[in-house]
Amino acid sequence: MLKVLFENHHLYYLPNFIPIIDVMKKRKEYDIYVSIPVIMPKDEKHIFINAIKKINVKIIISENENERVKIIKDEKFDIIIVGNVGELNNIVNNDTLAVMVYHGIGLKQSYYNDIDNRINLRSVESKSRFLELKNHGHQNLTLTGFTKCDPLVKSENILDLDSMGLKANRKTVLYAPSFYPTSLDQLLPILGNISYENNLIIKLHNFSWHQERYLYQSKSIMELSEKFENIYLVPPEEFNIIPFYRISDLLISDISSTIFEYLYLNRPIIMADCFNLRTKDQIFNKRFLKKMDIERMEGVDFTFRLSNPEDLTSLVYHGLEYPLDLEQERLRAQIEYLYSVDGKASIRLLDAIEKKIIDNNK
Repeated sequence: MLKVLFENHHLYYLPNFIPIIDVMKKRKEYDIYVSIPVIMPKDEKHIFINAIKKINVKIIISENENERVKIIKDEKFDIIIVGNVGELNNIVNNDTLAVMVYHGIGLKQSYYNDIDNRINLRSVESKSRFLELKNHGHQNLTLTGFTKCDPLVKSENILDLDSMGLKANRKTVLYAPSFYPTSLDQLLPILGNISYENNLIIKLHNFSWHQERYLYQSKSIMELSEKFENIYLVPPEEFNIIPFYRISDLLISDISSTIFEYLYLNRPIIMADCFNLRTKDQIFNKRFLKKMDIERMEGVDFTFRLSNPEDLTSLVYHGLEYPLDLEQERLRAQIEYLYSVDGKASIRLLDAIEKKIIDNNK
Protein backbone atom coordinates (compact mmCIF):
# COMPACT_ATOMS: atom_id res chain seq x y z
CA MET A 1 0.00 0.00 0.00
CA LEU A 2 1.20 3.48 -0.88
CA LYS A 3 0.58 6.08 1.80
CA VAL A 4 -0.71 9.33 0.28
CA LEU A 5 -1.62 12.70 1.78
CA PHE A 6 -3.81 15.38 0.19
CA GLU A 7 -2.71 18.68 1.74
CA ASN A 8 -5.60 21.17 1.48
CA HIS A 9 -4.48 24.74 1.95
CA HIS A 10 -8.18 25.69 1.88
CA LEU A 11 -11.51 23.89 1.84
CA TYR A 12 -12.11 24.81 -1.80
CA TYR A 13 -9.09 22.76 -2.91
CA LEU A 14 -10.97 19.59 -2.01
CA PRO A 15 -13.13 19.38 -5.20
CA ASN A 16 -9.89 19.04 -7.21
CA PHE A 17 -8.81 16.13 -5.02
CA ILE A 18 -12.05 14.15 -4.58
CA PRO A 19 -12.02 12.68 -8.13
CA ILE A 20 -8.40 11.57 -7.59
CA ILE A 21 -9.34 10.01 -4.26
CA ASP A 22 -12.20 8.14 -5.97
CA VAL A 23 -9.80 6.64 -8.53
CA MET A 24 -7.32 5.71 -5.79
CA LYS A 25 -10.05 3.91 -3.85
CA LYS A 26 -10.95 1.85 -6.91
CA ARG A 27 -7.34 0.75 -7.38
CA LYS A 28 -7.18 -0.36 -3.72
CA GLU A 29 -3.46 0.30 -3.49
CA TYR A 30 -3.52 3.51 -1.48
CA ASP A 31 -3.78 4.41 2.18
CA ILE A 32 -5.36 7.86 1.89
CA TYR A 33 -5.04 10.77 4.32
CA VAL A 34 -6.05 14.44 4.13
CA SER A 35 -5.13 17.48 6.19
CA ILE A 36 -5.72 21.23 6.43
CA PRO A 37 -3.56 23.88 8.17
CA VAL A 38 -4.47 24.97 11.69
CA ILE A 39 -4.61 28.64 10.70
CA MET A 40 -7.76 28.14 8.63
CA PRO A 41 -10.95 29.63 10.15
CA LYS A 42 -12.79 27.30 12.55
CA ASP A 43 -15.98 27.21 10.51
CA GLU A 44 -14.01 26.34 7.36
CA LYS A 45 -12.20 23.51 9.18
CA HIS A 46 -15.49 22.23 10.58
CA ILE A 47 -17.00 21.95 7.08
CA PHE A 48 -13.79 20.30 5.87
CA ILE A 49 -13.86 17.67 8.62
CA ASN A 50 -17.51 16.81 7.94
CA ALA A 51 -16.79 16.50 4.22
CA ILE A 52 -13.92 14.11 4.89
CA LYS A 53 -16.16 11.92 7.05
CA LYS A 54 -18.49 11.53 4.07
CA ILE A 55 -15.76 10.37 1.70
CA ASN A 56 -14.35 8.04 4.37
CA VAL A 57 -10.62 8.72 4.35
CA LYS A 58 -8.24 9.40 7.25
CA ILE A 59 -7.64 12.92 8.47
CA ILE A 60 -4.73 14.57 10.25
CA ILE A 61 -5.76 17.52 12.39
CA SER A 62 -4.28 19.27 15.39
CA GLU A 63 -4.76 22.41 17.44
CA ASN A 64 -1.11 23.29 16.87
CA GLU A 65 0.40 23.80 13.40
CA ASN A 66 3.90 22.69 14.40
CA GLU A 67 2.43 19.51 15.82
CA ARG A 68 0.37 18.92 12.65
CA VAL A 69 3.46 19.35 10.48
CA LYS A 70 5.42 16.97 12.73
CA ILE A 71 2.70 14.31 12.54
CA ILE A 72 2.72 14.52 8.73
CA LYS A 73 6.51 14.43 8.59
CA ASP A 74 6.65 11.42 10.90
CA GLU A 75 4.12 9.51 8.78
CA LYS A 76 6.69 9.50 5.95
CA PHE A 77 4.17 9.65 3.12
CA ASP A 78 5.05 8.06 -0.19
CA ILE A 79 3.02 10.70 -2.03
CA ILE A 80 1.89 14.18 -1.03
CA ILE A 81 -0.53 16.02 -3.33
CA VAL A 82 -0.94 19.78 -2.95
CA GLY A 83 -2.99 22.55 -4.56
CA ASN A 84 -0.31 25.20 -3.97
CA VAL A 85 3.19 25.23 -2.50
CA GLY A 86 2.05 26.22 1.01
CA GLU A 87 3.67 24.00 3.64
CA LEU A 88 5.09 21.55 1.11
CA ASN A 89 8.76 21.86 2.04
CA ASN A 90 7.97 21.39 5.72
CA ILE A 91 5.95 18.19 5.31
CA VAL A 92 7.79 16.18 2.65
CA ASN A 93 10.54 13.69 3.33
CA ASN A 94 13.44 13.05 0.99
CA ASP A 95 11.70 10.06 -0.60
CA THR A 96 8.24 11.64 -0.85
CA LEU A 97 6.81 12.09 -4.35
CA ALA A 98 5.45 15.66 -4.34
CA VAL A 99 2.58 16.25 -6.77
CA MET A 100 0.85 19.54 -7.59
CA VAL A 101 -2.72 19.77 -8.83
CA TYR A 102 -3.06 23.53 -8.92
CA HIS A 103 -6.29 24.75 -7.36
CA GLY A 104 -7.34 27.13 -10.15
CA ILE A 105 -7.06 27.54 -13.92
CA GLY A 106 -8.20 31.15 -14.18
CA LEU A 107 -6.65 34.48 -15.10
CA LYS A 108 -4.07 35.09 -12.37
CA GLN A 109 -0.30 34.90 -12.75
CA SER A 110 -0.03 32.85 -9.55
CA TYR A 111 -0.63 29.80 -11.76
CA TYR A 112 2.91 30.24 -13.10
CA ASN A 113 4.59 31.64 -9.97
CA ASP A 114 3.28 29.38 -7.21
CA ILE A 115 5.76 26.59 -7.81
CA ASP A 116 8.79 25.03 -6.13
CA ASN A 117 11.67 22.86 -7.29
CA ARG A 118 10.55 20.23 -4.79
CA ILE A 119 7.51 19.42 -6.98
CA ASN A 120 8.24 16.09 -8.69
CA LEU A 121 5.12 16.05 -10.86
CA ARG A 122 2.66 18.75 -11.86
CA SER A 123 -0.73 18.01 -13.35
CA VAL A 124 -1.49 20.35 -16.26
CA GLU A 125 -5.01 20.87 -17.62
CA SER A 126 -4.27 21.85 -21.23
CA LYS A 127 -1.68 21.62 -24.00
CA SER A 128 -1.37 25.41 -24.22
CA ARG A 129 -0.62 25.70 -20.51
CA PHE A 130 1.74 22.70 -20.74
CA LEU A 131 3.80 24.50 -23.40
CA GLU A 132 3.64 27.81 -21.56
CA LEU A 133 4.90 26.24 -18.32
CA LYS A 134 7.72 24.57 -20.24
CA ASN A 135 8.64 27.96 -21.70
CA HIS A 136 8.71 29.31 -18.14
CA GLY A 137 11.30 26.63 -17.34
CA HIS A 138 9.02 24.27 -15.43
CA GLN A 139 9.79 20.57 -15.57
CA ASN A 140 8.15 17.33 -14.40
CA LEU A 141 4.87 18.20 -16.12
CA THR A 142 2.14 15.73 -17.03
CA LEU A 143 -0.78 16.57 -19.34
CA THR A 144 -3.94 15.29 -17.69
CA GLY A 145 -6.91 17.64 -18.04
CA PHE A 146 -8.56 19.23 -15.00
CA THR A 147 -9.38 16.64 -12.32
CA LYS A 148 -12.06 18.79 -10.68
CA CYS A 149 -14.26 18.49 -13.78
CA ASP A 150 -14.16 14.69 -14.06
CA PRO A 151 -17.59 14.24 -12.37
CA LEU A 152 -19.26 16.34 -15.09
CA VAL A 153 -19.49 13.29 -17.35
CA LYS A 154 -21.58 11.37 -14.82
CA SER A 155 -25.36 11.24 -15.06
CA GLU A 156 -26.21 10.13 -11.53
CA ASN A 157 -26.80 12.21 -8.37
CA ILE A 158 -28.20 15.25 -10.19
CA LEU A 159 -29.35 17.95 -7.78
CA ASP A 160 -33.10 18.51 -7.45
CA LEU A 161 -34.23 22.09 -8.15
CA ASP A 162 -37.46 21.60 -6.20
CA SER A 163 -35.48 20.80 -3.04
CA MET A 164 -33.81 24.22 -3.36
CA GLY A 165 -37.14 25.99 -3.64
CA LEU A 166 -36.63 26.55 -7.37
CA LYS A 167 -38.89 25.67 -10.28
CA ALA A 168 -37.98 22.68 -12.44
CA ASN A 169 -39.82 24.08 -15.47
CA ARG A 170 -37.66 27.23 -15.62
CA LYS A 171 -34.22 27.89 -17.04
CA THR A 172 -31.49 28.03 -14.42
CA VAL A 173 -28.73 30.66 -14.31
CA LEU A 174 -25.63 30.15 -12.16
CA TYR A 175 -23.74 33.20 -10.88
CA ALA A 176 -20.27 32.38 -9.53
CA PRO A 177 -18.16 35.51 -8.98
CA SER A 178 -14.59 35.67 -7.78
CA PHE A 179 -13.83 37.28 -4.41
CA TYR A 180 -11.42 39.88 -5.84
CA PRO A 181 -11.62 41.57 -8.17
CA THR A 182 -15.30 40.76 -8.18
CA SER A 183 -18.27 41.68 -10.34
CA LEU A 184 -20.59 41.23 -7.37
CA ASP A 185 -20.53 44.86 -6.25
CA GLN A 186 -21.73 46.21 -9.60
CA LEU A 187 -24.09 43.36 -10.48
CA LEU A 188 -25.81 43.13 -7.09
CA PRO A 189 -28.55 45.69 -7.92
CA ILE A 190 -29.33 43.83 -11.19
CA LEU A 191 -29.29 40.18 -10.11
CA GLY A 192 -32.84 40.15 -8.80
CA ASN A 193 -34.18 40.98 -12.27
CA ILE A 194 -32.86 37.69 -13.64
CA SER A 195 -34.95 35.71 -11.16
CA TYR A 196 -38.34 37.01 -12.31
CA GLU A 197 -38.63 34.36 -15.02
CA ASN A 198 -35.60 32.16 -14.29
CA ASN A 199 -34.03 30.30 -11.43
CA LEU A 200 -30.89 32.01 -10.15
CA ILE A 201 -28.33 30.02 -8.19
CA ILE A 202 -25.52 32.03 -6.59
CA LYS A 203 -22.33 30.18 -5.66
CA LEU A 204 -19.89 32.41 -3.82
CA HIS A 205 -16.17 31.93 -3.43
CA ASN A 206 -14.95 30.24 -0.27
CA PHE A 207 -13.41 33.53 0.93
CA SER A 208 -16.81 35.25 0.77
CA TRP A 209 -17.83 33.03 3.70
CA HIS A 210 -14.60 32.55 5.64
CA GLN A 211 -12.37 35.62 5.15
CA GLU A 212 -13.39 38.67 7.18
CA ARG A 213 -12.43 41.07 4.41
CA TYR A 214 -14.98 39.50 2.05
CA LEU A 215 -17.79 38.58 4.45
CA TYR A 216 -19.82 41.54 3.18
CA GLN A 217 -20.29 39.57 -0.05
CA SER A 218 -22.13 36.65 1.56
CA LYS A 219 -24.11 39.02 3.78
CA SER A 220 -25.30 41.10 0.82
CA ILE A 221 -26.30 38.01 -1.19
CA MET A 222 -28.14 36.55 1.81
CA GLU A 223 -30.20 39.73 1.95
CA LEU A 224 -30.85 39.53 -1.79
CA SER A 225 -31.94 35.88 -1.68
CA GLU A 226 -34.46 36.70 1.04
CA LYS A 227 -36.10 39.30 -1.21
CA PHE A 228 -36.52 37.07 -4.28
CA GLU A 229 -38.11 33.64 -4.12
CA ASN A 230 -36.35 32.26 -7.20
CA ILE A 231 -32.84 32.89 -5.90
CA TYR A 232 -30.93 30.09 -4.19
CA LEU A 233 -27.75 31.01 -2.35
CA VAL A 234 -25.54 27.96 -2.10
CA PRO A 235 -24.57 27.61 1.59
CA PRO A 236 -20.88 27.32 2.56
CA GLU A 237 -21.35 23.64 3.43
CA GLU A 238 -21.97 22.95 -0.26
CA PHE A 239 -18.47 24.02 -1.21
CA ASN A 240 -18.23 22.07 -4.47
CA ILE A 241 -19.54 24.00 -7.48
CA ILE A 242 -19.50 21.00 -9.84
CA PRO A 243 -23.06 19.75 -9.04
CA PHE A 244 -24.40 23.25 -9.74
CA TYR A 245 -22.75 23.39 -13.16
CA ARG A 246 -24.70 20.29 -14.12
CA ILE A 247 -28.14 21.79 -13.39
CA SER A 248 -27.53 25.24 -14.86
CA ASP A 249 -28.23 26.44 -18.40
CA LEU A 250 -25.94 29.48 -18.34
CA LEU A 251 -23.03 30.74 -16.23
CA ILE A 252 -22.24 34.31 -15.17
CA SER A 253 -18.79 34.95 -13.76
CA ASP A 254 -15.81 37.31 -14.04
CA ILE A 255 -12.10 36.46 -13.65
CA SER A 256 -12.87 33.20 -11.88
CA SER A 257 -11.65 29.78 -13.05
CA THR A 258 -15.32 28.90 -13.45
CA ILE A 259 -15.46 30.31 -16.99
CA PHE A 260 -12.93 27.69 -18.06
CA GLU A 261 -14.39 24.85 -16.00
CA TYR A 262 -17.89 25.46 -17.38
CA LEU A 263 -16.57 25.01 -20.92
CA TYR A 264 -16.76 21.29 -20.18
CA LEU A 265 -20.53 21.45 -20.75
CA ASN A 266 -20.53 23.67 -23.87
CA ARG A 267 -23.19 25.98 -22.45
CA PRO A 268 -23.42 29.79 -22.66
CA ILE A 269 -21.12 31.87 -20.46
CA ILE A 270 -21.27 35.57 -19.59
CA MET A 271 -17.97 37.09 -18.48
CA ALA A 272 -18.45 40.30 -16.51
CA ASP A 273 -15.66 42.82 -17.01
CA CYS A 274 -17.27 45.24 -14.54
CA PHE A 275 -15.55 45.23 -11.17
CA ASN A 276 -14.18 47.73 -8.69
CA LEU A 277 -10.49 47.83 -7.83
CA ARG A 278 -9.15 48.77 -4.42
CA THR A 279 -7.72 52.27 -4.21
CA LYS A 280 -4.12 51.02 -4.10
CA ASP A 281 -4.74 48.88 -7.21
CA GLN A 282 -6.18 51.89 -9.01
CA ILE A 283 -3.13 53.97 -8.06
CA PHE A 284 -0.61 51.22 -8.79
CA ASN A 285 -2.50 49.81 -11.75
CA LYS A 286 0.56 48.40 -13.50
CA ARG A 287 1.46 46.39 -10.41
CA PHE A 288 -2.06 45.00 -10.26
CA LEU A 289 -2.01 44.08 -13.95
CA LYS A 290 1.19 42.12 -13.37
CA LYS A 291 -0.84 39.79 -11.15
CA MET A 292 -3.19 39.03 -14.04
CA ASP A 293 -2.65 36.84 -17.09
CA ILE A 294 -3.57 39.59 -19.54
CA GLU A 295 -2.75 37.56 -22.65
CA ARG A 296 -5.04 34.74 -21.51
CA MET A 297 -7.78 37.24 -20.61
CA GLU A 298 -7.62 38.90 -24.01
CA GLY A 299 -7.77 35.50 -25.70
CA VAL A 300 -11.15 34.64 -24.17
CA ASP A 301 -13.51 34.72 -27.16
CA PHE A 302 -15.97 32.05 -26.07
CA THR A 303 -18.06 34.17 -23.67
CA PHE A 304 -20.54 37.00 -23.96
CA ARG A 305 -18.64 39.98 -22.50
CA LEU A 306 -20.43 42.32 -20.10
CA SER A 307 -18.96 45.75 -19.39
CA ASN A 308 -22.18 47.60 -18.47
CA PRO A 309 -24.12 46.03 -15.56
CA GLU A 310 -27.38 47.39 -16.99
CA ASP A 311 -27.00 45.02 -19.95
CA LEU A 312 -26.91 41.89 -17.79
CA THR A 313 -30.60 40.97 -17.98
CA SER A 314 -30.84 41.27 -21.76
CA LEU A 315 -27.60 39.32 -22.21
CA VAL A 316 -28.87 36.53 -19.97
CA TYR A 317 -32.09 36.25 -21.98
CA HIS A 318 -30.12 36.22 -25.21
CA GLY A 319 -27.84 33.46 -23.99
CA LEU A 320 -30.76 31.34 -22.81
CA GLU A 321 -32.73 31.83 -26.02
CA TYR A 322 -29.80 31.28 -28.36
CA PRO A 323 -27.56 28.72 -26.61
CA LEU A 324 -25.80 27.83 -29.89
CA ASP A 325 -24.32 31.33 -30.20
CA LEU A 326 -20.54 31.06 -29.73
CA GLU A 327 -20.77 27.26 -29.72
CA GLN A 328 -17.91 26.86 -32.19
CA GLU A 329 -15.77 29.18 -30.08
CA ARG A 330 -16.61 27.13 -26.97
CA LEU A 331 -15.74 23.86 -28.68
CA ARG A 332 -12.40 25.26 -29.80
CA ALA A 333 -11.82 26.59 -26.29
CA GLN A 334 -12.49 23.13 -24.82
CA ILE A 335 -9.46 21.87 -26.71
CA GLU A 336 -7.42 24.98 -25.94
CA TYR A 337 -8.10 25.17 -22.21
CA LEU A 338 -9.20 21.71 -21.02
CA TYR A 339 -7.28 19.15 -23.14
CA SER A 340 -10.02 16.51 -22.83
CA VAL A 341 -13.60 16.43 -21.54
CA ASP A 342 -13.75 12.65 -21.09
CA GLY A 343 -13.84 12.61 -17.28
CA LYS A 344 -10.50 10.76 -17.07
CA ALA A 345 -8.07 13.45 -15.91
CA SER A 346 -7.69 11.76 -12.51
CA ILE A 347 -6.97 8.42 -14.17
CA ARG A 348 -4.27 10.00 -16.34
CA LEU A 349 -2.74 11.70 -13.31
CA LEU A 350 -2.67 8.52 -11.25
CA ASP A 351 -1.14 6.62 -14.16
CA ALA A 352 1.58 9.28 -14.32
CA ILE A 353 2.16 9.10 -10.55
CA GLU A 354 2.51 5.32 -10.65
CA LYS A 355 4.88 5.49 -13.62
CA LYS A 356 6.98 8.08 -11.78
CA ILE A 357 7.21 5.82 -8.74
CA ILE A 358 8.22 2.83 -10.86
CA ASP A 359 10.87 4.89 -12.67
CA ASN A 360 12.23 6.23 -9.37
CA ASN A 361 12.58 2.68 -8.02
CA LYS A 362 14.56 1.37 -10.99
